[in-house]
Amino acid sequence: MLYAQEPYKRTIKLMGSRFDITVVAKDPVEGNVFIDMAISEITRIEKLISSWDINSQTSKINRNAGIKPVQVNIELFNLIQRGIGISKLTDGAFDISYASMDKIWKFDGSMIFMPSEESIKASVVKVGYHNIILDKENHTVFLKLAGMRIGFGAIGKGYAADKAKDLLKSKGVVAGIINASGDMNTWGKQPDGKEWKVAITNPMDKNKVFALLPITKGAVVTSGNYEKYVNFNDVRYTHIIDPRSGYPATGIISVTVFAPKAELADALATSVFVMGIEVGLNRIEQLPQVECIIIDDKGNIITSKNIEIEKS
Repeated sequence: MLYAQEPYKRTIKLMGSRFDITVVAKDPVEGNVFIDMAISEITRIEKLISSWDINSQTSKINRNAGIKPVQVNIELFNLIQRGIGISKLTDGAFDISYASMDKIWKFDGSMIFMPSEESIKASVVKVGYHNIILDKENHTVFLKLAGMRIGFGAIGKGYAADKAKDLLKSKGVVAGIINASGDMNTWGKQPDGKEWKVAITNPMDKNKVFALLPITKGAVVTSGNYEKYVNFNDVRYTHIIDPRSGYPATGIISVTVFAPKAELADALATSVFVMGIEVGLNRIEQLPQVECIIIDDKGNIITSKNIEIEKS
């Protein structure tokens, strides 16, 4: 029975990020078995999608850019296909070929001058999801331009959290949270019957929380630029860069997206930054079961239609 169970939690570094894995189980032994299963699944996904691992299928695709199509397994093929679908939905504000971008912006305090217009234009020449050619019959992926690369930085953690959640649910875990560095994926309820809640950080003071929201739709992801940004001519440029123009996003400091899956929430949170408030909200409101909270650089809070904020 659910109420006889307890939450068990472990924090571990996976995919280069902090993961907090919580499962509701009947005792610590069962809890640890389930957490180990989740870790194995996340590690499996990392091997599949990592562009740092030279043996991964993703690296093989990148090595053969401009040369030949590469056959991949159906899981990776489908992930790439969904990524291209989100690119179309966001007019290219989200693009897994962003990995082709020259890294000319630095957000570590070392950049004193804004990059030139020419270098910004040149930095995105090889970016463009329309140059990723998929063959559904043979499950091959071909990057048309030499030097093109794909990467899953904006959806990888969310996808891994989704897969770990699906696995645990299939093993009979009634409730839990996979928190991949702020990409929260939940199912079921807490042992006391209450819904899981997520704290939304106040970007004007990251030690404070401005709202507590119940998670009922499955996943919630927050993207913020309050830690990585530069200022030039009184404009704050975030580390989230528009893959179409090469310019960093401006005007927004935090986006929180609620969606059925973390992979989608992850991609949309990044996209809204790039699209801006008006276009971003418009796209979110066209999607079923998706909501968002945007905080602009003046501290104003803008929400999609169906969100009610419970102030902390």
